[in-house]
Amino acid sequence: MGNQMVSTEKPPAAEPGEQAGQPAGTVKRQLPAFAIIGVLSTLFYLGLYWVARFAVDPQAANLIALAVSAVANTAANRRFTFGITGSEGALKHQAQGAVAFLIGLGLSSGVLKLLDLAAPHASKVVELGGLIVANGLATIVRFLLMKVWVFKDKD
Repeated sequence: MGNQMVSTEKPPAAEPGEQAGQPAGTVKRQLPAFAIIGVLSTLFYLGLYWVARFAVDPQAANLIALAVSAVANTAANRRFTFGITGSEGALKHQAQGAVAFLIGLGLSSGVLKLLDLAAPHASKVVELGGLIVANGLATIVRFLLMKVWVFKDKD
């Protein structure tokens, strides 16, 4: 028998809500990635909305922009926030991400409807301001849904 070294170091403690021995999927690591993707997705969404708005009404522009950006957002969060690579489960994750899309669509459509009622001749810039607020609320819901439902097994 050789001379064996015994480590006296304790493994790092798991963060709240995390079990020891699981891969690093901590909120502390995930939030910055989610935030960066969120900012880029929001800019992409707002750009799509702005362009679509020249051709269609606010609700249609919102639907188009949100649908396209939601697919890209889910794919980016799958890879960079939650560390999932490969195509296995991608369709399921997109379908689950569609729930977050529908919540975001409800919030943003509601803001546009309220704006239409309160200020029917509001400018596109005012519309974008309202959509930024709705998008912020939808972002919180999206992260929570992704963390506790869509990618829960990957933490």
